[in-house]
Amino acid sequence: MLDFAIFAVTLLATLLCAVFYLYPASRKSTGFPGLSPTDEKDGNLADIVAAGSLHAFLEHLHRDYGPASSFWFGRRLVVSLASLPLLSEHINPNRTCDPFEAMLKSLLGFEAKGTQVGDHLRRKLYEKAVNKALHGSMEMLLELSHELQKQWKSLPIDEHIPLHQHMMGFALRAITCATLGQSFADGSQLFALRRNHDTLWSEIGKGFLDGSLERDLNRRKHFDNALQEMRAVVERAVEGTKCGVSVVSSPTAFLDILLQGSDSSEQVVEDAMTFCLAGCNMTANLCTWALYFLAANVEEQELLWQELQEVVGESFLTVEKLNKLERCKCILQEAARAAMLVPVTAQLQERDGRVSGQTVSKDTLVVYALGVITKDEAIWSEPCRFDPRRFVDNPEAQKNLALIGLAGLQLCPELRFAYHAATVLLCSLCRKFKLRLADTQPVELQPELVTTPMEEVWLCVSEHKV
Repeated sequence: MLDFAIFAVTLLATLLCAVFYLYPASRKSTGFPGLSPTDEKDGNLADIVAAGSLHAFLEHLHRDYGPASSFWFGRRLVVSLASLPLLSEHINPNRTCDPFEAMLKSLLGFEAKGTQVGDHLRRKLYEKAVNKALHGSMEMLLELSHELQKQWKSLPIDEHIPLHQHMMGFALRAITCATLGQSFADGSQLFALRRNHDTLWSEIGKGFLDGSLERDLNRRKHFDNALQEMRAVVERAVEGTKCGVSVVSSPTAFLDILLQGSDSSEQVVEDAMTFCLAGCNMTANLCTWALYFLAANVEEQELLWQELQEVVGESFLTVEKLNKLERCKCILQEAARAAMLVPVTAQLQERDGRVSGQTVSKDTLVVYALGVITKDEAIWSEPCRFDPRRFVDNPEAQKNLALIGLAGLQLCPELRFAYHAATVLLCSLCRKFKLRLADTQPVELQPELVTTPMEEVWLCVSEHKV
């Protein structure tokens, strides 16, 4: 399964640093064209930093050396793939390792445990828990969406709404309620989680490039305290669910299922923390980009509103009606593609293999340059244009999107939750409001762990007159 592991320069450094310590360094070359190391110790790290982001570096790399290229991080060779045929050739559909999950847990200090068979069973259990969280979250998502709708309705006309800030608040409440229980919908527990989440997410990967986090004792202490506080909250929820007397207001199916299949409460705590952190940021940014593109495209707004009137009308939104919203689905898929929501994924080669006629040795780090692929004119007509119509009744486009992990069976659990939550939110807000941007200047992309807006997106809304 093509899972998402999206990261900017510092996160590439983090992953590769982990690889450097876990596996012996190697100067073994391959037949892939690419850059020679500019520094004996750092490889091409200076080139990545000079490019401004890993995505920008990979754009230059593949423009100069083709879709299968190589570069060096330290003494380790990295192979990068930037075409759909190469991804299709390389992807192992039976692979159960989630590289993003493994990287995030490593950064949080969670140790890898278990055998390959055990990891496979745990992964299946994790996906089952996410499925239950999805099925049981509809009422909660509707309530949170309605609260945001009421908040926007109460604002003065032409009030500028900080879109990304509001989406982060919605996403954090949604993911924590689905994972830990309804008591996290508001109040002090949510406030503490938000504070700790922001600290952890802003520091993940920071300082690994130059060691600044380890040298700054105050930053390191702040990070460790946030991690300890978040773990303590999740531990209380897990132990309460395990004992049948939950400290949260309503135990969740997510925790129940994980506990049924695990002898280790620690493993459940780490899975829940990982899902909360990753799911929150995927949900917030998908919602942000979808609403931003709709605000900039009046025609698409109107088409979505017409679909909502036809399928939902003034009635209550249900899962059955949600599944009939094909236009909404295409809008979210195109938002994920156009915004490069998943700019890069990476994995260690599990065994010796071949791609593009060249050998890829076991333990080679293989990067999927998904941001490059999403802007490939040979695949997407006018790739920089937001155009949901490209996915309407187009199985080939859907297949291409699935290959880069943004649709179909390739969706990771966290992104599946993000699509579900974003669909409910768009139904609520776009039935009620017309959207427009307060500033007509295009918003620049910032491809980090998840692609975010370079600056806050300011929105204005007005009510639909039916």
